[in-house]
Amino acid sequence: MSDILGELARVREAFDKPTLRLLERKWAPFVLAVFKSSFSGRQGVQADRLHLQVDAYLEELRSVGESAPEAAGRALCLKWMKDQWLYRSTDDSGEEQYSLTSHALEAMHLIEGLTRDRALISESRLTTILQTVRHWAMEANPVREDRIRRLDTQIAALTAERDRLAGGGEVFAATEDQMFDGYFNLVDLISQLPSDFKRVEEAVATMHRTIISDFREEDRPIGEVLDDYLTKSDRLMSATAEGRAFEGAVALLRDEAHLHELKQDLNAILEHPFSVALTPPERKEFRGTVTVIRRGIDDVLTQRTRLTTTLREHIVNHDVVKERELQQLLREIGKELATWMRSARPRAVVPVGLTPPTLDVTHLRERFYDPSSESPPPPLDDVSDEAPPPPSLEELRRQGGPLLAQMRAAVIDALSGGEATTVGAVFNNLNADLRRPVEIFGLVQMLTDLGVLDRDQGVEEFQTIRPDGTRRAFDVLRITLTQQDVVALAAMDPGAEP
Repeated sequence: MSDILGELARVREAFDKPTLRLLERKWAPFVLAVFKSSFSGRQGVQADRLHLQVDAYLEELRSVGESAPEAAGRALCLKWMKDQWLYRSTDDSGEEQYSLTSHALEAMHLIEGLTRDRALISESRLTTILQTVRHWAMEANPVREDRIRRLDTQIAALTAERDRLAGGGEVFAATEDQMFDGYFNLVDLISQLPSDFKRVEEAVATMHRTIISDFREEDRPIGEVLDDYLTKSDRLMSATAEGRAFEGAVALLRDEAHLHELKQDLNAILEHPFSVALTPPERKEFRGTVTVIRRGIDDVLTQRTRLTTTLREHIVNHDVVKERELQQLLREIGKELATWMRSARPRAVVPVGLTPPTLDVTHLRERFYDPSSESPPPPLDDVSDEAPPPPSLEELRRQGGPLLAQMRAAVIDALSGGEATTVGAVFNNLNADLRRPVEIFGLVQMLTDLGVLDRDQGVEEFQTIRPDGTRRAFDVLRITLTQQDVVALAAMDPGAEP
């Protein structure tokens, strides 16, 4: 007999999951487009803001003739939360915000993979698979001689390559096609990280809810239940498959040296000539891989700490205090009962009120009449004749924020056709109008978007000139810009000038 029934059950179970339920809905393209537009580069969006954004998206689509759901933005968000595509929580400031669940992130990853122009079956992908299989094959083999043989083979190959390079051998750099294959392979792997971290968060929350439910139904003494809860809580990350995988990843990524080396490797990849074809958002997203990893680890650890603290406070402050108060009340009732039994007759009863009586108070005044608060303030003196002349438009402009467009154009002109030089040297040779202290902030903003602030070269002195002609020196990071940086800077959108 074939195994079609078992396979059918497995497929039906997969289609019952929120990920595939999202993809098979009529409005799936609209929902995924909203998620992509609203949560791109963000962990969460404030609840009221997301409601307004969805309303704006609906109005924009209807204005161009596109079909869209008839419900309002708030109703759609609540429905998506019920379908387990959105998760609503409270941030540190007490405001409610929405975040995507692991099911929504998985659906977005599937759509992202289907919309890529390049195939993911490449030399880079196969090389990654072969290296991973080779590594775990060696880890799984308990025979000492086989491990030594594999290590000797790797050492011999690496030693031969090192000797060839040390002897003046030619260094073969990867071609642009090879770098593109490797880049898309890495992007595909990195894009799966947010959904993986979110799945761990959800597993932690589910485990805690299970512990609370079991605790409330327990009939054992409070001490035994508390010990059992603390044991389960301490072993929380090892009780689920997601938790065990996360613990293994944290043990690897908690090493700051590994993360620093990863950041340097990412920058080395972007220094290859193939990266000129990448857009600034793609470069920024690829360079922010370390930030994604740190943020995912911090979110999971914060979720575990917050929920664990909440549950322990619930047990200590609610159940233990309640049991102590109940025991004290029963002792007081026992004392009063013993006193009453000394003079009570058989079948005597005592009326006992279950709740205390309420006070018959309609209103309590909080503020009393103050004659000084009722008198009007004294009239203002007319001093309009003493007012100084208003500043001109040019004077106001010189006191404003940085001139981003002029600064960008000046830096490009100063570096075009020349050798690599530092940003401070370029700044100190600009006109006085572009050497105000506030221009340093605009310059640092452009360097941040360019992704070069992590080049540790010390500091250098920036000579600024205020609008009144006074000078002031500032120590700023010493950054050297190459011709490749100038090309990337010229391709960037300078943004709207304030």
